[in-house]
Amino acid sequence: MDKQAILPEGKAPDPLGTYNHAVRVGDFLYIAGQGCRSAETGREDGVVLDDLGRVVSYDIATQTRGVLRNLSTVLATAGLDLSHVIDVTVFLCDMGDFDAYNAVWAEYFCNDQSNDSVLPTRTTVAVKQLPGRNFIEMKAIAAYTSLKS
Repeated sequence: MDKQAILPEGKAPDPLGTYNHAVRVGDFLYIAGQGCRSAETGREDGVVLDDLGRVVSYDIATQTRGVLRNLSTVLATAGLDLSHVIDVTVFLCDMGDFDAYNAVWAEYFCNDQSNDSVLPTRTTVAVKQLPGRNFIEMKAIAAYTSLKS
């Protein structure tokens, strides 16, 4: 099995552990969980902190856009875009955020006016906590063919 690491050095935030952003195997790209940390600032988008650095509040829509920005960056490094995504697993710290994240998701995945795109499959699960100050994370699988019908 031939594997190729996808490393968007400097364009996406560095992983928080010892793993690759993505690995290509054949015609598939397996993308590690992406949070909303900015490559430029090193901080998570949409978070308000108190004087001690504790999270006071967060905006799930802003965090979702940050996640999708990072996912798009990894895809672009591999020569792909969101139309190549076939499956996504979404981790939410609070299922009460589902509607807001789902609305942002639709901006990115449901904006094809011709209605000839096949949406990726998606699973959303609640988790107690995510690394950093992320309240949403997405991992994905993409294929080197578009989901246009």
